[in-house]
Amino acid sequence: MRLIPRDERFFDLFAEIAKRLTSSARLLSQLFAEPHRLDHYVAAIKVVEHEADNITHEVNAKLDTSFVTPLDREDIHTLATRLDNVVDLIDGTARRVAMFHVTEVREPARRLSDVLVRATECIGASVASMKVRKVVAEKAREIKALEEEGDAIYQEAVGELFRNGTDALEVMKWKDLYDTLENALDECENVANALESISLKNA
Repeated sequence: MRLIPRDERFFDLFAEIAKRLTSSARLLSQLFAEPHRLDHYVAAIKVVEHEADNITHEVNAKLDTSFVTPLDREDIHTLATRLDNVVDLIDGTARRVAMFHVTEVREPARRLSDVLVRATECIGASVASMKVRKVVAEKAREIKALEEEGDAIYQEAVGELFRNGTDALEVMKWKDLYDTLENALDECENVANALESISLKNA
């Protein structure tokens, strides 16, 4: 019998951060669909980003006060940080759209944001079932495939920019936006790797 109970609240906190991933990704996708409502979506994403930061802070504070944790402390910190990083990158993309005064959205940005939504949905499903190794492994494969899909869109989009771009500022602007979207997808894969590592350790 366990004399000191493990603090299982960490799993709820992971799920709460994961919800913010999907929420922020969907808002970004809507931003690219409705750039005339840019200010609304940028503000909404910032609210979600603050919520994710606060929950991540709660995870780290709980690490300091929990005597027994359900997972390795380092794994808890890594997973919370990587989840939060995705939201930060989505927020960073939205802020860049505002700073660059984007009024017309290029199709690759819409496609990349759609892939990002699907990747965050996979993360949400994986976090919800992180005690089930088979589900975590399946979702990790799906996220890897989505990251590769995003890579192909990114490479095609950047190639097109430098092949046909005549306005240097436009090229720089959209290259930066594509980079940030691609980084967010890369970080989704890092989240999947962290989840798979945790699943294997605790199988």
